[in-house]
Amino acid sequence: MSDSKPSSHSSADPEKTAQDTSSLSSSASEPIYDPVLEKTWRKIDIFVLPIVAMFYLLSFLDRTNFANARVAGLQKDLKMTNYQYSIALTVTYIPYIVAELPSNLLLKAVGPNLMLPTMLTLWGIITTLQGVVKTYSGILACRFFLGLCEGGVFPGLVLYLSFWYPRQELQWRVSTFFSTASLSGAFSGILAYGIIKMDGVGNRPGWAWIFILEGLFTVVFGLSAFYTLPRSPATARFLNEKEKAYIVSRLRETGATGNDEAADSFSWREVGRAFMLPQVWILAIIFFFDGVLVYGLAYFTPSIVAGLGYTNANAQLYSVPPFAVAFVVTMIGAYVSDRFGARGFVSMFAGVLATIGFAMYLGASSLHIKYASLFFSIAGAYSAAPALSTWSANNAAPYTRRATAIAIGFIMTNSGGVLATWLLGTLSPAPLYHKATVTLLIFSVLIVIFTGMNVWYLHDQNKKKAVIRATTSRENEEKGLGDRSAWFVYNL
Repeated sequence: MSDSKPSSHSSADPEKTAQDTSSLSSSASEPIYDPVLEKTWRKIDIFVLPIVAMFYLLSFLDRTNFANARVAGLQKDLKMTNYQYSIALTVTYIPYIVAELPSNLLLKAVGPNLMLPTMLTLWGIITTLQGVVKTYSGILACRFFLGLCEGGVFPGLVLYLSFWYPRQELQWRVSTFFSTASLSGAFSGILAYGIIKMDGVGNRPGWAWIFILEGLFTVVFGLSAFYTLPRSPATARFLNEKEKAYIVSRLRETGATGNDEAADSFSWREVGRAFMLPQVWILAIIFFFDGVLVYGLAYFTPSIVAGLGYTNANAQLYSVPPFAVAFVVTMIGAYVSDRFGARGFVSMFAGVLATIGFAMYLGASSLHIKYASLFFSIAGAYSAAPALSTWSANNAAPYTRRATAIAIGFIMTNSGGVLATWLLGTLSPAPLYHKATVTLLIFSVLIVIFTGMNVWYLHDQNKKKAVIRATTSRENEEKGLGDRSAWFVYNL
């Protein structure tokens, strides 16, 4: 094995074998490694990651502040039934789901530096408008267009980061921006607690100011992102030419990108191939289960806390600590996952945490224990999502196949979100949501089971690929196999 490519990670890295220097790059070239230029990743962390993280924080904040507004009086003021509230949430998800795959396929062609800020600015405007509508039909219209503009954000951000970082270093970065969902859960509670005190200002209720102030900030940040978000490593102004060349070569070497533009060009054939990958569909099922958990807790935690006996204002504050803990757990899980190449095992652990949380909530009679259960269920649901997202991005290549696989996962996640909007409140009444809790408990157990199945499948495929590598050469392998190449080792 060539020793010209040391790694800061353990031998569990999926790129550890002698021949496995790339899924797509030429086998004739020697792996390139420069300890000085490796610090360029830190540079990208400084210039790219905070912008991406803020994108997702604002996305999740503007989508889930509906829950805070509900507790602050939105549902009462607009005379909405629980059924109508669920309809308003569902209306967001339909265009959201429809937009995900086309958005991901268009991202590279249009340019993420144009497409992502445009979506951010538009949904900020729509969020602001939610604060001025006075009818239920007005809210429905806003929620529809909010979903349409936000649909491509999460899959687009995962895809965007996947052509900035090597496969084995991706989850820490995905977790960094996804963990802002946990922060938004905490932050939105604190913000809502302060903003609802503006009740009556400008003759508007406190819940309206939640939408107006948070929406206006999103618009401002979206406009600034047109100038701050780079299109790709090759065009980043904060990198010099030597750094650009090094980043591009390392991404090709590790299989994060294709060997050239042609390898990563759009192809309907690759879209179809993504739909034929078994690991994509096993993950899609897991994404659905976790989507129900994440969005159920995102939309209903303030209502759940209020149902435990806290006043509406204090319910906003008491919803903060479980999300803060989820942020810490998510980042620890990301470190373990990147360090040991263990996406699947981190996902299983997250499922176990969620199982413990929902079992506690279901079995406890003490309201304090029910509240304590949220620390487990929220941490489990939220720490699973970035591990699953990175797992999906890691194990599909080339670019179009990866873009499609990521989009399929998030279509299923948000399909789970649709179920969540009906499961809590409409199909399972407040304040204790008994039937919903049983369902979420079952889904948590299924996350563990299906994740184990995916680990087994990928491990079995890696064993078969090892046999092929031992009996043939890279030059004799069919071209264009992408992740099906024997020299592409799946990340477990």
